[in-house]
Amino acid sequence: MADKLDRELSWDDTIDANADEFTLLEPGEYDFQVLGFERARFPGSAKLPPCPQAKVKLLVGGVHMEHNLFLHSKCEGLICAFFKSIGARKSGERLQMDWGKIAGATGRCQVGIRKWTGKDGTEKESNDISKFLPADEATQAPVQTQVQNTAPVQAPAAEEVVDDLPF
Repeated sequence: MADKLDRELSWDDTIDANADEFTLLEPGEYDFQVLGFERARFPGSAKLPPCPQAKVKLLVGGVHMEHNLFLHSKCEGLICAFFKSIGARKSGERLQMDWGKIAGATGRCQVGIRKWTGKDGTEKESNDISKFLPADEATQAPVQTQVQNTAPVQAPAAEEVVDDLPF
C-alpha cells in the first residue's frame, strides 16, 4: 500500500491545497499501523557504518510518519522492539526478519517531539518514535487524539537522525 504523502506525482496528477499543513502529535502512546516500507542504503556516519536501512511508513494516531530502522548489529535491539510491537516476535525468540509481511501489521509506540535545527538555522520540531511497545506489554489506554497544527516541517536528514542514536 503506497503512502499518499510520500509518492511520486505524475504530470497530470491532482494536488491538494492543504498538503502544506503539518500535524504535530502530542507526546504519548499511540496505536500505529504499518503502511509499508522502502529498502534504502544508509551511507554511514560517525556513529554507524554504511548498512541497509528500512524506511518504515506508519500511520500513527491518524498521522503519516516514517521511521528508519538501520540493519546493523548496533541497532538489533531497536529492530527487535519493532517486530515485538507488531506481534511478530516474542521476548528471547530468534526471528528471521520477514519484511514482506509487515504491511498492515499494527502495534503501539511511544511518540515524542524532537527539536532540531534546519539547514536555514531555524529551530524546528517533528515527531519521532522514541520506543516501540511490546504487543504483550502495551497498555490498553485509549488512543490519544489531540493534535496541534503547525507550519510545515522538513524531515531531518538521515545524518541528523543518526546523531540521536543511543550509542
